[in-house]
Amino acid sequence: MSVHLQSSLFDQEAEVGTGPLSGLRRTDLGHGAWIDVLPQWLRGADTLFETLVREVDWRAEQRVMYERVVAVPRLLAFFGRRAPLPHPALEAARTALGTHYAAELGEPFTTAGLCFYRDGRDGVAWHGDTIGRASTEDTMVAILSLGAPRHLALRPRRPGPAPVRRPLGHGDLIVMGGSCQRTWEHAIPKTARAVGPRISVQFRTDGVR
Repeated sequence: MSVHLQSSLFDQEAEVGTGPLSGLRRTDLGHGAWIDVLPQWLRGADTLFETLVREVDWRAEQRVMYERVVAVPRLLAFFGRRAPLPHPALEAARTALGTHYAAELGEPFTTAGLCFYRDGRDGVAWHGDTIGRASTEDTMVAILSLGAPRHLALRPRRPGPAPVRRPLGHGDLIVMGGSCQRTWEHAIPKTARAVGPRISVQFRTDGVR
């Protein structure tokens, strides 16, 4: 698969690895929801991006919408509890996040879902990760962004708090916690602007999709 990524001037390292999580900054969204954000948590993120583009078995999916079968506007891959992740840095990231959030989360992150946004025509509509336990329980979803920045948009399901937009890419980390999946929705809006490709890696616990 051939894609062109304009590398970040701040991420020229070939060696891939995570930094400390002490720089996480939490924002209270209201309705029991919060997000933690840490820019450029992963060193060598552009190197990892190129590796995942080449080596992951990306799949295209279809869905029924308005009585028509349409292509899902992104490529996907999923790694369950027992599946080895496609790069040691992702294993290390998942372990580090599980350790950092152990007291709040009470269980480890066990799965990883990958989304490949090839350009601005790819995106994901408004939704919450409410398949499984997250429909009734607080949980966390940790997202590691690789490649060109795209905006992650969040909006409350009930009127009140203001919507939030965060540009994420080149190794940025965002963690959505508390009631975020039930009381807020998130999306990667499509855009007509010229944007580069992006991969998001979503770490979740058992029984949450």
